[in-house]
Amino acid sequence: PPQVSFTLELEFSCSVLLNRAEVTLQATSDSTEATPQDNVVKLSVPVRYEPNLFLSSNTNLHRYEVHPLGAFTHSSGPEFTTTVKVQNLGCYPIQNITLHMALPALGHHRATILSVTHVLAENATCVLQPPNEGTQVVPVPPEDLLHVDR
Repeated sequence: PPQVSFTLELEFSCSVLLNRAEVTLQATSDSTEATPQDNVVKLSVPVRYEPNLFLSSNTNLHRYEVHPLGAFTHSSGPEFTTTVKVQNLGCYPIQNITLHMALPALGHHRATILSVTHVLAENATCVLQPPNEGTQVVPVPPEDLLHVDR
């Protein structure tokens, strides 16, 4: 029997969000058929909308200096704030977004060089967790900590 293949391209509106798209296909012919009832098929497919997320970050501290040879002081350094923003630039709502951030916290000889003092969350729930037992935290070597922006 002959076969026909084609592609349907559907355009959706931002004002009407559908969970499913219903399509009815019917083939007609000028010939007389014995079984015309099998010329119609109804398709129902789930609709998934593509997200358009924008992730940005900003910090108020762009300069850091760590002395070489593991000469870390035990006093805390300057406090700085880093802001991370997740924006939905699309017109479709997005649910259940999870953002994982891994912060470098160990230097030469596993000295602590960064600690989180507090977390402020707006329209989000934040959970601060130490590394799991199975997670390997790789210390940052001194040569990677000598960068200074002036």
